[in-house]
This record gives sequence, C-alpha cells and structure tokens, in this order.
Amino acid sequence: MNLKVGSISYEWEMRNFSSHFHLQQPGSVIPYTRRGRQNEEQRPRAAVDDQPSNSFFATGGIARKIRIYNAQKLLLPRENGDRNAAFLDHAAACEYYMCTPAKLSSLKWKPGSGSRVIGSGDYDGVVMEYDLEKRVPVFERDEHGGRRVWSMDYSNWNPTLGGSGSDDGTMQVWDTRCDVGKTLASVKPDRYGCSAVCSVEFIPFGGFLVAVGCADRKIYGYDVRSMVDPVFILDGHRKAVTYTRFLDQQKIVSSSTDGCLKMWDAENQHLIRTYKGHVNSRRFVGLSVWRTGGLFSCGSENNHVYVYDMRWGKPIWVGGFEQLAAQPRCEPGFVSGICWRETGGERCTLVAGGSDGVLQVFEGERRSSSCS
Repeated sequence: MNLKVGSISYEWEMRNFSSHFHLQQPGSVIPYTRRGRQNEEQRPRAAVDDQPSNSFFATGGIARKIRIYNAQKLLLPRENGDRNAAFLDHAAACEYYMCTPAKLSSLKWKPGSGSRVIGSGDYDGVVMEYDLEKRVPVFERDEHGGRRVWSMDYSNWNPTLGGSGSDDGTMQVWDTRCDVGKTLASVKPDRYGCSAVCSVEFIPFGGFLVAVGCADRKIYGYDVRSMVDPVFILDGHRKAVTYTRFLDQQKIVSSSTDGCLKMWDAENQHLIRTYKGHVNSRRFVGLSVWRTGGLFSCGSENNHVYVYDMRWGKPIWVGGFEQLAAQPRCEPGFVSGICWRETGGERCTLVAGGSDGVLQVFEGERRSSSCS
C-alpha cells in the first residue's frame, strides 16, 4: 500500500516497490502466543547495512543470524518498464547466513576490508567481527559489563578504530589491534546519570568527529583525538535520541522516541528543521540518510516506511508493510530497520525490515522536469 502525501509536486517519487520476502525460513516466524510473544521491554531492533560497493546487504536481529543478500537478486527484473511486487523465495534471495551467539542490535561493514569483514553489537554487550569469506568470528570485545550494545560503528579515516554504545551509559572507543579489555577511551555522555547510549556514528567523510545519541535526549559530538569533553551538544528532543546520522560535514539528522526527526547545524549547535509524520514513541524504528539525493527515511510504529526530503518538514512518501496472517491484529507490526543504497543517478533504492521478519525493497526515481 502506498499513501499519497499532500499535493506538493516533490522531486522524488517512490512509486515502485520491487520485492518483499521472509527473513525467517518458512514455518519459523516468531510466534505471537501469550507464552511466546516478544517482551515489550526487549525493544527489538533490526539491523540493515549496505555494503560499500552496493553489491550486498547484511541484516541481523533477534533471530541470531547475520544474513547476506545479493543486491541484484533483491530487485525483480523490469517488465514493460515497471516492476510488480512479489514474494521471493528466501533461499533464492539470501546468499548465505551465519549464526551468532546472541540477538543482534547493530551491524556495520568494516571500511577498507574489501567487504570481507562485518562488525556486530549484540544484546549480551559484546562487539564481534566476522570474516565473511571464512564465515568465522575473528574479533570479540566485552567492555560493557554484559549490558546490551545498541550501536557500533567504525571510523573511516582509521578503520581499525571503532566505537560502541550501550545500556551501561558509556561509549567505548577501541582498536581492533589491541587486546580485549584495553579501550582507547570510555566516555560517559550523561555525566550526572547513567542514560543509555543508543547511537554511535563516526563522520563518514574522513574526519575525526563521532556523534552519540543518548537516552538523556541529547546528541553529543566528540573529537576522537581528545574525548575528555564534547565539542558540541545538541539539545532539543523531548525523549531519548535513538539514532544520529551525518548528512554532510556540518549537518546531523537525529531520531527520537518523541516522534520527530531533527536536522542540526552541528558546528553552530542550532536546530535547522523538525520533521513530523511518522509514529515513534517507544521503539527503535531505524534511520538512514541518502546523502546524494538529500533524502532520509525512518520506520514507524504504524508499520509504514516514511521518506523525508531535507527541505520539507513533512514526509514526501509513505509506504506500508503488509500484515502477515501469522500475526494477530492485537500485535501490530512496526518497521524496525532502514537502509538506503548510497548511489547516484536518477534512481534510488531503500531496504526496510519489519518486526514480523519480512524485508522489503522500495525503489524511487527522480521526476522528469516536465512533471515536477
């Protein structure tokens, strides 16, 4: 289902959604019986990440598996210039998967590894790296005292440097070449409490900044060369900040359980614009930016995907997830993971994961000037 948003003729049109398929093997969808239903306090968080060359996607979540997908196989061939929605067979869509010891909350391809290494953060407070060619774990860190890791990321200017944020209220900065237990820095953004660190992202353009989203409603920016004090603090959300994403060298987009996205001028520490339309009051619903097109997207607790243009405060497109028959209406689904393919040109691709174990791929294209 696609919903029309307003009457403005927007530049980008997300009119095609190409494919959707089950992340679980047939018959293994998580049961929603009273005894088997998901605990609300677990706040399941799906992880979807695009490999740097745009050839593969990786997904992870509460199923304790990292799944690798060939991007070309996710897109159905065009017939008569259009694509129709269809369910794809899981075995055909997924290249392979690896089992993990715990539920996953975060995935990140390691820069400079030739797409061979992927990192993960899990519910047991552990950060791990996996060699995808050998399909074995090659690195493990456990500096969060068993408290859930919500987010992990790598530095682009020095890929051996990484960071992880956790329920223990700290961001740990570590070097994959150092022994376990030896961190480069341990930062507690909320110095007067112990608010969870929900998001960690290094600036993807080669600089020294790392942005940290915290449950104390603030975004903190640190220079990794000296992390004693933050270089900026962005304060304006009314509830926990769940995601932070760099849009460019100066702008940051954040998501919060106050139901808003916000775009900030980090250098001058002021709010540029607030974005409203999606539903988000208690869950992680994902946030991804497509820097080339100036778009960003998030999930929603009403089981829809929302796309925003950085220039307008309302969504430019809304797409719905279909309800699975195995999931009763008393347990509404929600979109829990989002990832843009970071490409140029006149087309864009967005991958979204739902709480019901279904992955969907949406496509959009730039409107011609005669139609805009």
